[in-house]
Amino acid sequence: MEDPDTYGDPAAYGALAKEQRELEPVVAAWRAVKRLRARAEEAEALLAGETDPEMRALAKEELDGAQAALPEAELALKKLLLPKDPNDSRNVIVEIRGGVGGEESALFAASLYRMYSMYAERRGWAVSIANLNETDLGGIKEISFIVEGEGAYSRFKFESGVHRVQRVPETETQGRVHTSTVTVAVLPETDEVEFKLDMSQVRIDVFRSSGAGGQKVNKTSSAIRVTHIPTGTVVECQDERSQYKNKARALSILASRLAQAEREKQAAGIADARRSQVGTGMRNERIRTYNFPQGRVTDHRIGLTVYKIDAVMDGDLDEIIDGLVTADQAEKLRQEG
Repeated sequence: MEDPDTYGDPAAYGALAKEQRELEPVVAAWRAVKRLRARAEEAEALLAGETDPEMRALAKEELDGAQAALPEAELALKKLLLPKDPNDSRNVIVEIRGGVGGEESALFAASLYRMYSMYAERRGWAVSIANLNETDLGGIKEISFIVEGEGAYSRFKFESGVHRVQRVPETETQGRVHTSTVTVAVLPETDEVEFKLDMSQVRIDVFRSSGAGGQKVNKTSSAIRVTHIPTGTVVECQDERSQYKNKARALSILASRLAQAEREKQAAGIADARRSQVGTGMRNERIRTYNFPQGRVTDHRIGLTVYKIDAVMDGDLDEIIDGLVTADQAEKLRQEG
């Protein structure tokens, strides 16, 4: 990084700076392990050659302290040395769709979007909507949005799957608890260089944006629909006023979806013993239940229940996501032997 040629090349310097940031915690953890091992060895040597009772007691105390701290330091180092998900540092595309439950499902989809937006804000990440299809009552039939920030995918990737809500809907007149579902899909934003779209296989249509009850209606025909003909994958973008920006964003999301489909296809060939037990993240997997009458949120993959549903819906997701990260690391450590 101090080389004048590298310093004058922003791309090369940026790549090295990123590598340095990734290596720093590993180096710090390794140095901590080395220090503890050195302390233990010095204390053992002192015990072996020392006859003074006071000095022996001090050496024994030093040895016990180093040996007690060493396993935790070694475990921290092992976790940092586990194979990294190459997508962890990427921006993330999140797609939320109402499932079973009609209008109540759409209203909860809106609640989930708010939850994720507030979580992103807590982490200092930017959120931008790519496509939004609302209902007349303020619910969301479907929404696609992008979260931009270092490590966004590493946290959001555990959110893929079916989210179940149990509560009394705003439209319920008899006070009965209803159960509805919402589907969340999460995929890392893919670089164009990594996944090259064959534009001869893509159809692009321009249409006029629309919104519920005349809201958010763009009077110009700037909305874009891109269709990948071989797979039938369709992406719409209508949030930007610029047709060019909508097209660029739609093509980016399409590339990310196709790349994710390819990754899932490859993952399907991996033996069950090598799969993470935290969950496959597939869309048909029920991963979490939000029970409003009891004030609890339960993540079924790790059996974690927290009784702070209001805080969770306001974006306080770290306790749940930290639990999922820890479970994922534990499974990887088990697989590594």
